[in-house]
Amino acid sequence: KESATVFHCKDWLYFNLTGVRATDPTESVFSCGDFRKRDFSDEVIELLGLTEQKALFPTVVDGTKNSHPLSDNVARLCGLQSGIPVVLGYVDVICTALGSGLYDPGYQTGCTIIGSTGMHMRYVDSVDEVKLNQESTGYTMVFPVDGTYSQMQSNMAATLNIDWMLDLAIDVLKFQGIQKNRSDLLKDLDQHILDASPAEFLYHPYISQAGERGPFINANARASFIGLSSKHGYFDMLRGVYEGLSFAARDCYEAAGGVPAEVRLSGGAARSKALRKIMGSVLKTRFRTAERGEAGASGVTMMAAVCLGIYPDMAACVKDWVHPYLSEAEEYDASQGQIYDSLYPVYVEARQAYLPLWKSLKN
Repeated sequence: KESATVFHCKDWLYFNLTGVRATDPTESVFSCGDFRKRDFSDEVIELLGLTEQKALFPTVVDGTKNSHPLSDNVARLCGLQSGIPVVLGYVDVICTALGSGLYDPGYQTGCTIIGSTGMHMRYVDSVDEVKLNQESTGYTMVFPVDGTYSQMQSNMAATLNIDWMLDLAIDVLKFQGIQKNRSDLLKDLDQHILDASPAEFLYHPYISQAGERGPFINANARASFIGLSSKHGYFDMLRGVYEGLSFAARDCYEAAGGVPAEVRLSGGAARSKALRKIMGSVLKTRFRTAERGEAGASGVTMMAAVCLGIYPDMAACVKDWVHPYLSEAEEYDASQGQIYDSLYPVYVEARQAYLPLWKSLKN
């Protein structure tokens, strides 16, 4: 009864800077909104049993169109000019996608962020092109360009799988009195992985103790190798892990409407030549790596630049803020693409077959 407003963290900061109670379109849609309206939805709010709390939700402000002035008090505290415009950004993953090049008129683009988790986004330029899946998984988020969207799927664990494999080696070396860390092992790893034979077995990268959330939701899901034999060594298994991450990315894209013609790759693992080559062949698409650091900060800055009229539109902003920081296109290996194409249905079949086994293991 004493609550006044429900804020997300950045919205609370915006309130403290400007005195305005606001949230952005992505937060409203992501929590209890309608992507078609780019706003909160009375129907969804009612379904969630939050009708009595509706008055607590802040006004939706689109940072590509509106800003509010910095308050006098905050300006004095920070040594800034009073009244300078403050722009409210979209959620972090959308700003990162914008800064990484997901929006690029003339291209059928996607964006994959490979960090501790994997985020896979497909750019959609109209509401009619949004493709919802039967499993009701993933997210459809509004994008900071009118009438455009990002369809997203996120697998729970990405580089966590690589970290796990590296830590196994570190433990063995430590047993022998040799001290190494992950960075030491990563230095010369790519070529060993690329030298290993492709598609020798399957790996499902559900290494997180929380299970999986994309493109299916199952808290019991766990990682597994299928098809190992005594001929397979450590680097074969590492390649299998990279292939498993790549199949997981394809699984996510297929559930989000299909693999785009070009994917912009971001995140720490994007530096790995082996991962780029393997994932490109599994997805059968070309890659460009977003080489600008802090893509999320770049994305929200791009929003502010358009809002304040520094650029006439986002397309013009992309030419200066994205294009110079994209690598040359890397084409996939067509022969390996065919091999992985034949293995992908087996990957999906196997993870579906595991459903009752995961439940039994949990019990």
